[in-house]
Amino acid sequence: MLINFFLTLRKYKVPVTTRELMDLLRGLKYELVYANVDDFYLLSRTALVKDEKNYDKFDRAFSAYFKGLDDLTGLLESLIPDEWLRREFEKSLSPEDLEHIESLGGLEKLIEAFKEAKEAAEKKAQEGKDGKEGDEGNADRQGKNGPGGLGKGKKKKAKKVWDQRQYKNLDDSVELGTRNIKIALRRLRKFARTGVEEELDLDHTIRSTAHNGGMLDIKMRPERKNTVKVLLFLDIGGSMDAHVKLCEELFSATRTEFKHMQSFYFHNFIYESVWKDNRRRMNERISTFDVLNKYAHDYKVVFVGDATMAPYEITHAGGSVEHWNEEPGASWMERFTTVYDKLIWLNPTPQETWEYSSSVTMTQNLVEGNMFPLTVKGLEESMSVLSK
Repeated sequence: MLINFFLTLRKYKVPVTTRELMDLLRGLKYELVYANVDDFYLLSRTALVKDEKNYDKFDRAFSAYFKGLDDLTGLLESLIPDEWLRREFEKSLSPEDLEHIESLGGLEKLIEAFKEAKEAAEKKAQEGKDGKEGDEGNADRQGKNGPGGLGKGKKKKAKKVWDQRQYKNLDDSVELGTRNIKIALRRLRKFARTGVEEELDLDHTIRSTAHNGGMLDIKMRPERKNTVKVLLFLDIGGSMDAHVKLCEELFSATRTEFKHMQSFYFHNFIYESVWKDNRRRMNERISTFDVLNKYAHDYKVVFVGDATMAPYEITHAGGSVEHWNEEPGASWMERFTTVYDKLIWLNPTPQETWEYSSSVTMTQNLVEGNMFPLTVKGLEESMSVLSK
């Protein structure tokens, strides 16, 4: 039962296991829900999904599998044998009810009568729907008078919960927004108390007051701050123009989360100089050697770029498309990996496309495999690498 639903969830990359499927089946066995797809949606999501970042994937899988169902009647009919249903139905009837059904011609006749009544009701409803134009207008207006514009006549149908994609922003495979970036960056934190003592130390104050015979002895302490230091290098121009908005959000979030952060720009790959102001990139450049010598090895280094370029831009002197570089970009990246223990590369392009670009593969090898996609999951994984 529900094996195909289970396989559909796995197809949509919901990390569901047979243990969770058994929990769902147990809930159905005890009739926690019955013949109502909305209730089944809530029960199955509760039983099968353990992390809210997978809610959107679950909704898409649920929509794909149960598309078009208003209730679970069709599903139950396809999963449960008729003989079993009839037997269970007869168990719920009293002897008098069974005798009455036999007098009407048996259970088959009763079911047939139900079907005829249902078809007659549907036909009548269809005739009402196909009435005069003026009646249709009135019916539409009546429908709009209900809560949310879905009046009693149900002329319009509410969008199913799983089709509303309410949890889209939680999906760990989607591109980031500023809020999601900030949440992911908070994984990279190292707190220390330094500076002026201006924060009340409540625990120490209580202990000191108790030791002082009850006389209040207030103790202060420095504010607890994140001491992580970050060097951020952003690729700008060319193919990165398509990712400007995402990079702006990343830059904004990092400025908020990290008090000790220095940012620089480069184009395509790192060479002998970088710059702070893109408008003055040709006149005010900073020597990459100066950066390596000025910022200590305890800085965390983050490169952001699509790493999409001609391979010779990485491997050859003179490979830069903007100027003559005396040394290949690969040599400069090797210097960075030698000086800094924690270095990652964030790539805004979809990870499944990386294998088709030789320059991306080369860059990934130069950063010792620490290239991550600019998604929620990718950023969380990269912060974990930097925090080790």
